[in-house]
Amino acid sequence: MNRLDFIKQTSWVAVGGLLIPSVLLSACRKEDLFEDSTFKGKVLIVGAGAAGLYAGYLLKSKGIDFQILEASSIHGGRLGKLTGFADYPLDLGAQWLHGNNSIVGDLVTQSKTKITLDDSAEFYYYNQRIVSELPQNIQALFTREENVPDVSFKDFATQEGFGADYANIVEGIAGDSGAAASRISAYYKVKEEENWASGDNDYKFEQTYFDVIDSQIAAAVKDKIVFDAPVTKVDYTQDTLAVTDANGIVYSCDKVILTVPITMLKANTIQFTPALPDSKTSAFGKIGMDAGMKVFLKFSSPFYRENLIGGPVCGAYADEHVGKTGSDHVLLAFIMGAQAEYLTALGSDAAITGALLAELDTMYGGQATSSFIASHVQNWTTHPYIRGAYSYSTVGMGDARSVAAQSVNGKLFFAGEAMNTNGHHQTVHGAVETGYREVINIFKSLAK
Repeated sequence: MNRLDFIKQTSWVAVGGLLIPSVLLSACRKEDLFEDSTFKGKVLIVGAGAAGLYAGYLLKSKGIDFQILEASSIHGGRLGKLTGFADYPLDLGAQWLHGNNSIVGDLVTQSKTKITLDDSAEFYYYNQRIVSELPQNIQALFTREENVPDVSFKDFATQEGFGADYANIVEGIAGDSGAAASRISAYYKVKEEENWASGDNDYKFEQTYFDVIDSQIAAAVKDKIVFDAPVTKVDYTQDTLAVTDANGIVYSCDKVILTVPITMLKANTIQFTPALPDSKTSAFGKIGMDAGMKVFLKFSSPFYRENLIGGPVCGAYADEHVGKTGSDHVLLAFIMGAQAEYLTALGSDAAITGALLAELDTMYGGQATSSFIASHVQNWTTHPYIRGAYSYSTVGMGDARSVAAQSVNGKLFFAGEAMNTNGHHQTVHGAVETGYREVINIFKSLAK
């Protein structure tokens, strides 16, 4: 399936009470996949994140029996909404729409969801000062497309002459890409994004990203979700599969779509019978997913810059008020990789907040503590069914994503942002694309 199947979706049609992008239906008709109405079996979806929800949405449009098993008590996966902290809602998880040429972009257009282009000014904390420009353009180094070696961001910067005075800025740039600078591959970061097609602009939601997925996708399938049902076993020995959750309940089905985070697959939280192929588990091991957290800091005055990169404690700060209609002043600390590991080890939200305020006081002459009102810590690292932020490309990764995403015996299908092979990993719209892809793959498996 060409990546263009995922974009340029401009018209929608009603199917079984659901709005489906017409390009999806035309692509499927081309292969006579969605025309197959002979499948009377059941599909079990593991995980009620963006990928699982959209897969269910499509299955419902064809009248196919399905169920979604969600480990936690809420749907959304790495999406979430915080209300009451400020006079506007905040995204606990994913919050930027990265380009609008995607399935999610068209959901936004169709639903007339209010979004705002985020073209915030960018500043750097360099040599103990806040500056708008650096002596050398470090950002250009990590957007270069030629002569990029398969070494870490940290090593690549060093090789190109960026010394210790750029270390924290490199860490902030790496954090935006999902990892510590010493772990993420400069080469594969570029290589995997060669097919990026959703657009270069970033948008913020007047409400939240969660609201879009909740109202436009989840609302249609909520009645099919079983909550507090973490899957522990999948037996695909027979034609009818047996899926067991932590409560000891066994579910029977004909196909399984697994959408759990890559951290859960790497940790073997699900026992497969028979065991998954060694090539697949090896591929899981090559896909990285580091610690990650978001800390919202509410202040009485906006003393800070719109975006600031390069803090030794937090690599990136951003003004949450951008795109919102309220008046409260909230600064987001976006913390990934080794920095998130350090703050997590402090052991409490109060300690995490204290470390961030101390850093901001250093940067802004004590203005942080004097105007501080409240904080909210969302630590995805300690979430028992997430255990990190989002996937990234490791040194020596090779074709790990493609291998990891392959179905097994026409019975097990793998979705989620880490399984996106079209350059849109790390994104919600990339996760949604894989949900669509695996529904198509189920139909393909029936045609064999």
